[in-house]
Amino acid sequence: MAPAPPPILCFVGRSNSGKTTLIERVIAALVQDGYRIATIKHAGHGFNLDTEGKDSWRHKRAGASTVIVTTKGSLAMFTDVDEDVQVEELRQRYVSTGTDLIIAEGWKNEGYPKIVVVRDHVGEVDVSPEGLLAMVSNKPLDRVPAGVPLLDPDDVAGVAAVITKRFPRRSGRSG
Repeated sequence: MAPAPPPILCFVGRSNSGKTTLIERVIAALVQDGYRIATIKHAGHGFNLDTEGKDSWRHKRAGASTVIVTTKGSLAMFTDVDEDVQVEELRQRYVSTGTDLIIAEGWKNEGYPKIVVVRDHVGEVDVSPEGLLAMVSNKPLDRVPAGVPLLDPDDVAGVAAVITKRFPRRSGRSG
């Protein structure tokens, strides 16, 4: 029987709410605890990761539909897609089963557990309270769903504790 795929946890919030900074700090805390983490970011407004003038940029500009760059220890791929790729399909194609957790930035409408990062008020991000693990804000919030902790973005240990309780490290590896 094939090992279960790694679980997915989505961090959602509006642009400039502090999601990326919080994720970066949480990753460091989880890795220190022995977790193997993969991340997948959804860029709703497009993105450009390749640097103008570099070989990979030149290959893509010349018309290659897929460009793969590899070096010892790293691999990056740029490829054309016809539509948004679902987070589950990305997990299936690209994330190893040795990963303990996938942290996805975005995908607020998918049915995965979520941590919502709030900048100003609860309603700024429309998400269902179902599957909501925590809300993170540096402001007091009203209308926080019952049983959902409200954490400060500087409480990285608290956020990590919520995550490790819900997603224990997968067995078979020591930290």
